[in-house]
This record gives sequence, C-alpha cells and structure tokens, in this order.
Amino acid sequence: MPRISSYGTWTSPVSAGAAAAAGRSAQWLAEVDGALWWAETRPDEGGRVALVRALPDGGTEDVLPTPWNVRNRVHEYGGRPWVAAGPAVVFTHWADQRVYALTGGEVSPLTPEPATPQGVRYGDLRRGLDGEVWAVRERSTGSRRTDIARELVAIRLDGGGERVLVAGHRFFTAPQLSPDGGHAAWLAWDHPAMPWDGTELFVAPVAADGSFGAARVLAGGPAVAVCQLEWESADRLLMLADPDGWWNLHRIGLDGVAVNLAPVQRELGGPMWKLGVSWFAPLGSGRFAVLDSGRLAVLDEHAGSVTPVDTDLTVWSSAGLVPVPGGIAGIAAGARRESAVVRLDPATGEATALSPQPDELPPPEYLPVAEERIFTAADGAEIPAYVFPPSNPDFTAPEGELPPYLVHVHGGPTGHSDGALSLDFAYFTSRGIGVVAVNYGGSTGYGRAFRERLREQWGVVDVRDCVSVAEALVAEGLADPQRLAVRGGSAGGFTSAASITMTRTYAAATVKFPILDFTGWTGAGGETHDFESQYLVGLVGPYPETEQRYRERSPITHVQSLAGPVLFLQGLEDEICPPDQADRFVAGLAGRGVPHAYLRFEGEQHGFRRAETIIAALEAELSFYGQVLGFTPPDVPVLELAR
Repeated sequence: MPRISSYGTWTSPVSAGAAAAAGRSAQWLAEVDGALWWAETRPDEGGRVALVRALPDGGTEDVLPTPWNVRNRVHEYGGRPWVAAGPAVVFTHWADQRVYALTGGEVSPLTPEPATPQGVRYGDLRRGLDGEVWAVRERSTGSRRTDIARELVAIRLDGGGERVLVAGHRFFTAPQLSPDGGHAAWLAWDHPAMPWDGTELFVAPVAADGSFGAARVLAGGPAVAVCQLEWESADRLLMLADPDGWWNLHRIGLDGVAVNLAPVQRELGGPMWKLGVSWFAPLGSGRFAVLDSGRLAVLDEHAGSVTPVDTDLTVWSSAGLVPVPGGIAGIAAGARRESAVVRLDPATGEATALSPQPDELPPPEYLPVAEERIFTAADGAEIPAYVFPPSNPDFTAPEGELPPYLVHVHGGPTGHSDGALSLDFAYFTSRGIGVVAVNYGGSTGYGRAFRERLREQWGVVDVRDCVSVAEALVAEGLADPQRLAVRGGSAGGFTSAASITMTRTYAAATVKFPILDFTGWTGAGGETHDFESQYLVGLVGPYPETEQRYRERSPITHVQSLAGPVLFLQGLEDEICPPDQADRFVAGLAGRGVPHAYLRFEGEQHGFRRAETIIAALEAELSFYGQVLGFTPPDVPVLELAR
C-alpha cells in the first residue's frame, strides 16, 4: 500500500546523479565507411564531448581519448564539429577552437593557433574538393562580443593552410558540393534577421582551381526561411523552406523552379540554432524520412503524403538522420526512454538501440508520462503544453491536498518543449511536485504564424500564456494556487524573472542563466554575443526607437516588485547570457527582505554540462521549493537563503 505523505516529501530513486548521468547524450550522427559515428556529451568527464563509433558486435568505442573535446563556439551554440573526408576524420577541439585531422590513429592540427585564445573558430564542417574540408570560419576582430567577421573557407587536409571561398554576409552555413563537383550551395543571412525569419539559398559554380564563381540567390528571402539544403543531383537540390508559412520539403532546380513535394500544414523543419542540423534524409524511390515537429514520419512525394511512423520513440533529434540499409538511423527518445542512437525500419517501427540507456535509469514506474494538452490563451489562441503530474507508486498525498506545480518555460524563445523523458522533470514529479512545460506563443512546431505571435511581444505573450496554463490547472483542481512556481533557463530564465516580477500568479521562481536587462542585451549594450545581438529587434522592437519598451519589459527594472523568493543559477563562462546581469539583479535584492539564493558555477557556459553542476543545481532547486512552498524534502542539502 502506498504511504500517505504530503506532496514534495516523497522519497524517490530518481536522484540528481541519475539526472546528470542522463546528460550523456548523442549528437552529430553520421556514417563513416559503413559504420555509424557520433559525438557524445560526457557530464562525468567535465562536460567533454567525445567522438564515438558503433562496432560490428553491437558495442561502441571512443575514437578520441581525453582531453579531445569535439565541440566549437561558432555562434556560441556551435555547429557540426566533425566530418569524414577521405582517409581523415576532421574535427574541432573546444580548448583552442582549432581544426584537427585524425588519420591512422594520429592527430595533427590543420589550422594555426590564433593570436587570441579561441579568437578564430570553425564550425559546420563539410567535405569539399579532394584534399579539403569546407567550413564556416568566425573571427574576433575587436574587444566587443559583437566584433565578429565570418567567411566560408576551404581547409587543406595536408596542413597547407586555408583559403576564403565566400565573404560578404554576417552569417553563413558551410557550402555543400554538388555530386559532380560543378556547383556549391549554402545559406546566408544578415542582421537583424534570425535564421528562422529569412535566409537566402545561394549557388555558385566551382572553377577548376577550386574558386567559386559568381553566386546567385536560388530561393529564400526576407520572409522565407530555408533551414536545410542537400544536393539531390548535379542540377537539383532539396530544401526545407516555408514560403507558405510551414517548413515543407521542396525540390529546386538550378533554374530556380521549386516544387513542394508534399504540401502540408505541418512543420518538417525547425529553427537553425546550430549550424549543420538536419530534419530530412532521402530513403529512395521518392520517399524521405522527415521530422514532423520532432516526430519521425515518411514523406512520399508520389502520394503527396506525410505519414507518421508508428513507434514509441516520439522525439527525434535534428542532429543527424542517416539512411541505412533497411531504414533510417537517428537519435531518438520516448516517454520512458532516454535519447539514444537507434536504427529503425519505418515500415514496422521496429528499432534497435546502438547506444545504451543510462546505467542509473530509474524503474519506469517512477518516470512520468506526459499528457499532451491544449489550453486557451486570454485572446483565444491555443497554447500547447505537456503536463507531467506528480507520480510515485510508493506514496499518495493526504486527502484534499493539492500538489505544488512548476511551470517550465523553454529557452529560445524560438524553441519548444516536448513529451520525451526528462529526468530533470522526473526528479520533481517522483517527489510529488507536478511540472507543466508550456509551448507559449512564439514556440516552434506550429507554423510561422504561431511563432510570430511573439513578434514585438516578448515579455507579454509568453508571460501571459504561461499564466493562463498555470491558472487553468488551478481551475481544474489539479494544482495548489498557493504553491505555483515558474522555472526556466536562458530565454526561459527571462520569462521566469518577468513572471515573478510582473505578475502575482507564482509564489517563487528559479531563474537560470537568464536575460534580465534588454537594453544591455542589444548590440549597443554589448552584453551578449553577435548571433543574438539583434534578436530583440523582432522580439521587442527596433532599438533605440522603442527603448522605453525595452526598459519596461526588463525584469531588472522591477526588482522591487518581486512577488516571491527567487533562485538564480549561473555559469561564469557564459558568453550568451554572461553573469553581469544576474550579478546586478541579485545585488539589487540586498536588504530587501526577499528570500533568495545565487549559485555561480565555475567552468560552465550557457547551460550546464558538468555532472557536479547538474547535481548541485537540481538539489538546490528542490531545497529552495521546499523552503518557500512549505514542505521538507528528504535527503537533500539545505540551500541557504539570503534576505
């Protein structure tokens, strides 16, 4: 019989250590000589990203030993960090951001050491002409975070240096070579656009000496975002673009004539936060594996259809879809399965895992299964969300008690939450704390019009939608109105901070590596990196014309209006949301009598990658909720709160 105990006090086998171990995930999957290779995050190795390959016997092995860290800083979010080119595997190394080649078990540098540490960075590595790798090169040109120049470059595999292929735009994806070697194609865009606003697909002839001829725009524009391109033949490309408001798969010839292969009001692409991501792969005979808002589907151009694959792997990563004999390989997760590399037969849905589940994965009965729901905004708009109710087979709450609930706000804000297993969420739900992950207006997966609900409305629509969901759960008798908290990181940290300062719905907030001062986060303010330095033009308005709006919506303007206690979590090496803003906000709390805590983590960038940080942050968050929402969680260190 389950024991009766108040919500928040339940004991659970879902430890913070188990959540940290789940951070050991795959990315950047590709095929090398018939074998699957991928990069793998290692929280237990200081956040290192290893390069791994699958073995014929079903096991895996590391290709590169420590300290090699296959990761880069292009756009600060990184881009495709490795590629096979002839006899070499070429990769970027985090410590110095240089490009290296692994050949015959030996590693050698291909690019010089920059004059300023990490001052030259490379990403989105692609095979180029024989003896070359093509990449995006990013160079710091001054002391400000926005002093950046980018070019497309060819890097010699024999260590013979690099040459510039294309310049003239603020942002690029790496060029891709046509099958006959006659043309190259790439994407480019400029401030203030983000890549989901509008990009241009360029194509140029490749001369005998390897130089590019005159480039011309084949597709895209200010209001059309191309998010992926692949050559299909010497004179045709495949591209994901949204001229009709939804990312659909198109075929386009060198004459610029494009055909939508299966017109659907579904998102088969996504936001290009990292360079080199992919949402489709050809299966042959006019069929394509596609990601339909993250779910695997098969597009049949002859039938003009997009058909979901019947599998319990409900969330697929855009960091690698690879055609393999008999199906597709990818990185996928489910409601009770952590992300793993799998092979899948689309016809049967049968999947074979190539990378293991975490050793510390708790029993399934302690893992929540999300309920996908649609709530209604104040303006009548739909708000998708995933509800993870408290669940633990060993406990039940006293009759009549309602659970505390955490409103989880995803980052981006051009991003989304999904229903895949999250041990972070399970850490709370298995202790009697509900979680609801809200896809507020501006989230991806629901078409351009839904994304653009947030245009010039950040700090309004997101805050209001999250409040609407929280209050709906209260109205339905599912959540305690006195024990609601809001949590999020990055853009989600902003919405959490805005919510606790500008509404009275929540009793507490956890704010992780946040944006708190819009004026500082502009290009003029200098407190963020180049890629997002003009993001707020679309999200808030042109600056300085709407400067007053920037100030009014900044949580730091409203420090004195906190509705409840707040916990700040911040990496000290974060170049996207540097600690400056959190430092200022917390300094403004001194002596105000509001309970708060501020944990700063050495060696962490944007998002936490080290096991010890993940553990400390989760345990601090649980202790914080216990103290401010009125319960005593067992077996967790008590977080000291200042006032």
